[in-house]
Amino acid sequence: GTQKVLTSSVSKALPVPDAILGAFGYLVDAVTGVIGGTYRWKKMPWIVIVFGIAIGPLGLISVLLVILQPVLVGAWCTLCLVTAVFSVVMISPAVDEMLASLQYLQRVKRSGQSMWKAFWGKENIHLTVN
Repeated sequence: GTQKVLTSSVSKALPVPDAILGAFGYLVDAVTGVIGGTYRWKKMPWIVIVFGIAIGPLGLISVLLVILQPVLVGAWCTLCLVTAVFSVVMISPAVDEMLASLQYLQRVKRSGQSMWKAFWGKENIHLTVN
């Protein structure tokens, strides 16, 4: 079924093969996933936001493509199913980390400090607990 899916009209609907787009998406996920450390949600919110934006749509597109396989193509692609599972599994941790960054930026803004500088990790922001 993999060959049938990879050569289907669905996979050729765009000017660029969907496999190339998928590979690029996973590359972006991998690169943005490894940049920073444990506290990147606070030290590098920009990369966390990019990571979340990359993970979310990729996961949704993977689910859509898996649904289209039996409906439009009439076959299943094992590699496509495996990568879709990985995409969906990565959504929850990415969303959690992105929410942590957004909440941190909101606290910075409320404290009157530069949210822009905090977003880019330009200065060490110290927040007091009220």
